[in-house]
This record gives sequence, C-alpha cells and structure tokens, in this order.
Amino acid sequence: MKKSKLLLALFSGLLLSASWPTYGFPYLLFFAFIPLFFLEKELKNKPKAILKLWAYSFLALIIWNAATTWWIWNSTVFGALTAVVLNSLFMSFVWLIYAFSKKYYSANKNAIFLLPLYWVSFEYLHLDWDLSWSWLTLGNAFANHIYAVQWYEYTGVFGGGWWIISVNILLYRYLDKIQSSPKIARKYFLWLWPSLSLIMLPLVFSVFLYSTYEEKGKEVEIVVLQPNMDPWSEQFLSPPQEVINRCIALAKPLMTENTKFVLAPESAIQESLLEPDFTYAASSGGQSVSIPLLNGFLGAYPNTRLMIGVSSYAFLEKPTKTARTTNGGSYYDEYNTAILLDHQGVETVYHKNKLVPGPEKMPFQKLLSPLQELAFDLGGTVGSLGSSEDRPLFYSTDKSIAGAPLICYESIYGGFVTEFVRQGAQVLFIITNDGWWGETQGYKQHLAYARLRAVECRRSVARSANTGVSAFVNQKGNIISQSSYGVQDALVASIRANTEYTFYAKYGDYLGRLSAFVSVLLLLLSVAIWLKTPKSNSPT
Repeated sequence: MKKSKLLLALFSGLLLSASWPTYGFPYLLFFAFIPLFFLEKELKNKPKAILKLWAYSFLALIIWNAATTWWIWNSTVFGALTAVVLNSLFMSFVWLIYAFSKKYYSANKNAIFLLPLYWVSFEYLHLDWDLSWSWLTLGNAFANHIYAVQWYEYTGVFGGGWWIISVNILLYRYLDKIQSSPKIARKYFLWLWPSLSLIMLPLVFSVFLYSTYEEKGKEVEIVVLQPNMDPWSEQFLSPPQEVINRCIALAKPLMTENTKFVLAPESAIQESLLEPDFTYAASSGGQSVSIPLLNGFLGAYPNTRLMIGVSSYAFLEKPTKTARTTNGGSYYDEYNTAILLDHQGVETVYHKNKLVPGPEKMPFQKLLSPLQELAFDLGGTVGSLGSSEDRPLFYSTDKSIAGAPLICYESIYGGFVTEFVRQGAQVLFIITNDGWWGETQGYKQHLAYARLRAVECRRSVARSANTGVSAFVNQKGNIISQSSYGVQDALVASIRANTEYTFYAKYGDYLGRLSAFVSVLLLLLSVAIWLKTPKSNSPT
C-alpha cells in the first residue's frame, strides 16, 4: 500500500510538470491533483493521516517545482535549491491546512472545495512578502494557450486556479464513483457532465472573446533593442560605451519621425549613476559616458524618448531599511532603475519595486543577513536594494501615450501591473535581462507570462530583453513579432495604446482577496472546533 501511495504522489508531480509552459500541455492540470485526492482517501482514518498527506503532497510538489524551475541553477545553485525546496514546502502547507480543516467539516460533502479556496489564498498571499515566488501560480499554465483564458480580463490568473482545481474535484468525484461501483458505471455517467461543463463553458466563452475582441486605442510606433551582451562573460566586463554604442547601432536603421519610444534592456547602462541627474558614475569616479551618448543619439529624434535600465544610487537624509553607509558615514540606497530620457536629459525615474529574493532583496534581513554572501549577485550588489512605492508612468514627448515601466520579475505580477494601468498606463513596457538562465525554459516562460498581462488588462506589450526574447504582444495576448534568442536584434512595431479598463484592471486581485478573507474565517472556525474537541476524540 505504501508503494501505491508513493506512485500516486509521483504521478501527480509528473502531471503538474508535464502541464507547464512552454513545453507542456496545460489541460493535464485538470487531472494533476486527482492522484492526491485518491491518496487522501487511502489515508483516511489512518494514524497521522494529515501529516502523511502533507509529506506525499510535498513529494509531488517538489517534483513539479524542480522540473519547471531547475534553470535557476544556471545563475545560482543556492538560489535554485532554496526556491525549489521552500516553494514546494509552502505549497504543501496548503494541503496540510486543507486536510486539517476538512476533518472538522467532514459532515459537509463539499468540504473538498476548501482546497481551491486555500490554494488561491496561498497564491495571493505569496505575492507580497519577503519570499515571494509566484512563477508557478496555477493560472500561468495557459500562458501559451491564450485563446483558452481570454476571460482572465475579468478574473486574472486566480480565476485559472479556481477553474483548474474545481475541475479536478469534479473529475475525482466521478472517478471515485466508478471505482467504488464499477458494475453501475453507466449510472454515474451523468456525474461526468458537471466536469465537462466546467471545462467547456469557460473555453467556449474564451474562444468567443478571442474571436470578437477588437483592439482599441491609437497606434504608437516603438522600437525594442536586443544587444545580446552575455552577462557572464561580456556585459559587465565591457566598457560601458560599448553596450550603448551597440544599442544605438541597432536602433538607427529602424528609427522614423513617428517613433515614440525606444526600449533598451534592464541594466544596459553599465555605470553606477548618481541620482537625480545621472551624470556622475561611481564605477569610474567621473562623468557618465552613457548618458551623453544617448542624448546625442536622441538629438536627431526630438519626438522620441528612450527607456533603459541602469544601476543607480542616491544619498539619503535619513536611513531606510535598505540603506548602506559610506566610509564617511553618509547614507545611500542602490536601485535597479529604469529611466526615461530624451535629447535633453533624464525625464522620469522608476526604481524596481518587486525585487528578486536573494540577489536584490535579502529576505528577513535582520535575521538572515549572515547568509547574504551566499546569494548570487545578478549584476548589482548582494543584499537589499532600495525600491519605489510610486507607480510613475513613462510619457511620450507630447504626453499622448503613457507606458507602464516594468523591470524583469515585475511582469509576472498581474495585480501589480494593474496599479500602473489604474494610473493611466495605455501600454506595458518590459525590460529584462534573462541571459543569466541561458537557453532554458526560464526565458521562454518569462515571455509567455507577458501574454497573460496583455489579456488581463487589454494592454499591448513591448518587451526588450538583453539576450532575448524581445517581442511585441497585442491586446489579445498574441505575439505579433519576436526576436530569436542569443542574437543581436532590434524590432519595430506599431501597437495600440488602450485607455479602457477591464474588470480585472479596475479591481485587481479581488478573487485572491476574497478567497483569503473566507479562508481565514473558515480556518479560525476549524481551529475553534479543534480546541473544543476532546483530544482523545480529536481527528489525527
């Protein structure tokens, strides 16, 4: 029997892994939790059933995490092991809490629906804390099957989580009936219809939206650059002017008088520039060479503004939680920054808000600061960077177009993106450096998730990636133009700047908030019941 339970856990982990973009088939997710439900049934009324289910679920989930995010290993071994193990552990806690609560709602045959409630609550709470890693949010699985989830404009990816687990539950109930009474399987055929309906109705609605949606807004011409500077052997070792000159050379053949924006990748300016004027470079101890080169290039295109990534720092009057100290005792913060500039200078500054745990943000810094040297430095500094609480928009020279500046990892957070949209962003600008992961599923998944942001907010996306893949995505989530990975390239396209708001753009992650609120109430109630239950009769 132990062997059969192990096989069920392994099968669940393999189904989860085989469903994930970009190589997977997402519809397998509708079956991926069914083995764990059968495992739960086998453990029912057994000693330490809850803890055993927790352990088996952890096995399934660590297979999924390792199979789909192993590529982190290419940038940091410690980070990869930490991400895989901790994220699997956090996910398994959902099964632990679900099994605990379900014991105290066992009289209700629908108590099994606590799982999607708790799971979506976890995904929501996982968005905004020191160990946030939302790469494997269930709803992300359909990123390359965008025709199936056009209704994310109403629910965001959390709607996908509810959809996937609810279908699993209905299919499990049907298969459980068949297994219990194989001689009367035909009688229970009707039990299959709710599952099929729950799969098909959202799909039909999505296909309808996909076929009828018309892109909105006026066209804006944008150029995206892909300088392809290898971050391991070239980008951070080359003279800063070499990176900038390569970007300029890529951009020039595509520039016209109608070009509103040029996008260059994250960390393309390889000088640590002092804010607010960005003219002094700490890395060289003198004047910046990058900004004058870019100003000179833009002088020929007075109607164009350029968004580019830079490592920057600013002195502080008062220390912040992330402040560092100079030898002279002055406080300063370092940032992963996007700047918008024209031929006259820097116009707008944005500091990355969603920082990567480890390389950019030391989780629970006071507690874990001795471990910070184990975190790999992704082109910046080890420890915690400063961040921006504001959501500034990057405007065209005539102020008619407003873009949301998103730096790398930030583009996987749908609710975060809606904050820019509610400020008035009409298009989404993504700059990133995915070269750390090499030619793996990492950069492919990252690009695919950008398609979900386009659908959720009905905002076109312009994406500049250092080593690729750079791309343009329309409001339906279709990639209309993209580069190849690992080549120097530049793309130009006219995409539409939408001013209308989707339901999801207006209300953000309301499904996550609602799920978390109800989950807390039900969990507290189950804890109260447990406390009142005589321990000799308490479920195990």
